[in-house]
This record gives sequence, C-alpha cells and structure tokens, in this order.
Amino acid sequence: MVMKASLQLKLGQSLTMTPQLQQAIRLLQLSTLDLQQEIQQALESNPMLENAEDDDQADTASESERNDTDTDTSVSDSSSDWDEADSSQDWSTENDAPDNIPDDLPVDTAWDDIYQSAPAPVTRGGDEENETDFETRNSATETLQDHLEWQLNLTPLSDRDQAIAHSLMDAVDDRGYLTSTLEEIHAGLAEDNDEDPLELDEVEAVLHRLQHFDPPGVFARDLQECLLIQLNQLPQDTPWLRQARLVVTQFLHLLGNRDYAQLLRRSRLKEDQLREVLALITSLNPRPGDVMDRAEPDYVIPDVIVRKHQGRWRVELNPEIAPRIRVNASYASLIRRADSSADNTYLRDQLQEAKWFIKSLQSRNETLLKVATRIVEHQQEFLEYGDEKMKPLILSDIAQAVEMHESTISRVTTQKYMHTPRGIFELKYFFSSHVSTAEGGECSSTAIRAMIKKLIAEETPKKPLSDSKIATMLGEQGINVARRTVAKYREAMHIPPSNERKRLV
Repeated sequence: MVMKASLQLKLGQSLTMTPQLQQAIRLLQLSTLDLQQEIQQALESNPMLENAEDDDQADTASESERNDTDTDTSVSDSSSDWDEADSSQDWSTENDAPDNIPDDLPVDTAWDDIYQSAPAPVTRGGDEENETDFETRNSATETLQDHLEWQLNLTPLSDRDQAIAHSLMDAVDDRGYLTSTLEEIHAGLAEDNDEDPLELDEVEAVLHRLQHFDPPGVFARDLQECLLIQLNQLPQDTPWLRQARLVVTQFLHLLGNRDYAQLLRRSRLKEDQLREVLALITSLNPRPGDVMDRAEPDYVIPDVIVRKHQGRWRVELNPEIAPRIRVNASYASLIRRADSSADNTYLRDQLQEAKWFIKSLQSRNETLLKVATRIVEHQQEFLEYGDEKMKPLILSDIAQAVEMHESTISRVTTQKYMHTPRGIFELKYFFSSHVSTAEGGECSSTAIRAMIKKLIAEETPKKPLSDSKIATMLGEQGINVARRTVAKYREAMHIPPSNERKRLV
C-alpha cells in the first residue's frame, strides 16, 4: 500500500482567549486586597498610568490634547442611582506642608537633620531592653509561650528550678495544659543530671509555682485541676466558692453529663443554690491558653455598599476599594504617530497596555455592580426582615438576568463583599439551595437555618428541643425537612445537640 501526500482545506471555528480577555477575567476574580496590589504594581511598572487627580483639576485639561492623544480614559466610581458628591474627597495637603522646605538639600543630608522627629515613647524602665520587652508583650503576635517566658524571667528561681520550669513550659500546649506527665518530665531531666539526682518532688514544687502564672488555670494536667486552680485564685469571700470546689472535686462527671438530679441529691444542694454554684463554675475558662490567641484580625473591605434612601434600595460601588487611575497625558503626548524608533514603540505599547488595563477595570466595576444590583432586587425581603426571609437563589438565576455565563457570576461573587444595614456579607451568602414547602412553594436553606436557630433560642433550657421535634415544628409551618437535615444545619451553625444544651434554670 502506497501513502500519497495531499493538501486539504478545512473551515472551522474555535474560541481563542486574547491577552485582553485573559486580563479582564483575572481582574474580575481578584479580591479587593489583591486588586489594590495589582493596580499598584501596574502604576509602578507602566509610566503611562497615574493616579487620577480631583475632578476640578481633571476638567482643566485642554480638549485638543484629549483628542490628539486619545487619553480621556480613566476609571471612575459607578453606582446604580449613584451620587457623585458622596464619593468626592479632598486629598490636597498644601495647607499641611511646612513653608520652610528648602529647594535643594545636600546629598548626605538626612531628614532628621532638617526636621525634628517625634519624641520616642518613654518607658518605665527607661532603657532599650525594657522598651523592646514592652513591645513584645503587647504585640499582636504574642504567643502563650512568649507570655509564660516573660513571667518566668521575672520569677526568682535557682538555675536548677529554671531548668525544670523550661522543661514544663515545653510540655504546655496551646490550650495551656501539660501534655506530658511529671514522671516523664522528671525522667528526661534526671538523664541530664547524674551527679546531683533530681527528685520528683522538686518538679512538682516548681509546677505548683508555675500554676500561679497568668492566664489562670495554665499548667493544669486535666480539666478538674484547671478549674480548681482558677477557683483557688479567687478571693476567699467569693460567694459559693466552697460549694464550687466540692462540685468540681467530687461531682465533675455528673456536671459533664448534665445529670442535675443526681448532682442535687449527692451534693445536698438546693436547686437555687446549685444554680449559683454552676454560674460560678461556668465563669471559669476551661481552655486558658485561648486567651493568648492574638492573631491579627482579618478586616473585610466591602466592594459594594447597599443602603436605603427615600424608600428605595441603592446599590453603589465602594469608592475606596481601588484608586482611580488614568492615562498620563504628558507621557502620551510624547508619542509621535509616524515614528518607529524603539523609544516611541515602547511608549506606544505602554499606552495600549494602559488602555487595556483601564478598560478591564471598568468592565470589572460594571459587571460587579450589575450582579450586585440583581442580587439586591431578588433579596429585598432579606434586607427588610432578616435571614428568615432569604429567598432561594442560584447562580443561573443571576446569569440569566444579566445575560452572562455562570462561570462569570461565580468569579464575580467569590471574595467580594456587600455592606448592608444588616452587616457585611460575601456575595455568595445570598445564594442558597431550596426546600419545597407543603403549599408548593420554596424556602431557602438560609431561611431554614434561621428558623432552627430561632426555635433553639426560644426553647426551654430544662427540656431542649430534639432534632426530630424541630423537624416536626418546621413541618407544622409547611416546611418539610428530615431530621438528618435539621441535624446537618444545626451542626453547620455550631449548635450542640439537645443533651448538651440542657441547663438547670
């Protein structure tokens, strides 16, 4: 068989993502913080981009310069029913600038040589070491180990006890509990000290001293010891202190099982007395190490602001989420149309990239505002009355309303936040599945969660509602949900089951 070469023509269609489209999609899915970094990077890398000045100065640019260089392109704030006066800000600092700034300074001149810096804060100790220690202890990243180490440095101990204390500190977990037994810690220390044998009583004595450290309850070996440490640090005239020690020492297992009948009988306390004792015990912290969890808060910057004005809901883009940028008219005027030199080509390419970037930002703002407006139109009852009025909503509903693909809606609603009179919510929060009602309607899963939470909040603490009972009560309201569905929603809201919600009231 002989193979022959031949030429064939085929006509077909294929989708190709241009660099401009790729950039627009990437900007669309960026969060607010990521977008700010992207814009800052573009401003630093592209000389054709600049921060837009205030509107008054922008209006003074000549119309001929705009037409010649085609630079009348900037990213501005958008809204549905947007009031431009609301977003106007004066960033001028002319009145704050000192009048005696010299025009030229010697190369080796430092700022502090001309202007006096603010005085450094005075610390109680007055030396650099104390100041550093103060900043360390009050920093947002201070850990439990740092806090314990600081207290240990202030505690007068011998070198031998210092070594024991450090071994005990190494065995403390993030909750504040010892994770090793005293025998294990003693065995590890005894191997390193053969000349002068270490006694177990010495380790226990150091432990009792460390158990007076802050936070109260730290260095405990179990829950019972943790609670007793905190009770022992209370003033002796604290009401119901003796009874609380009795319950924690002898009847903690009954308290954990919420067997209040046995607890009343065996402790010989009356119901009102036991209520006071339990109030004192529940005021203690079973996880003392958690109070040192000082991770820096993750602040959320809303992309969209929703407010009610004159009976109508207004949807606005947050003017603070990104700086307003535009093409630098001075640099753009340097481009010569017929010049093909390397410098002119570079400027022309940078101008084209700047226009693409600004257009992508405009497209992002328009899409975000359009999607947010449709969400608000669909969830007006939620804004008026709360979670129980949340309507079922899926991505395809918004996609059809704005005539976009579902993948685009998914990108727009990811890591984008809306500020409403009821709080700040991620746009995806407004999307939820639905459950059919007895009347043939639909109820969103968010509304069902709110109803479950409300029923549990109104239950009798002595006899909390079971999941089956909650499902029955929802069924009486026309919402047909199974017991396992109630359990799933309850666990998603971090609400314990009925046996753990039982209270003595």
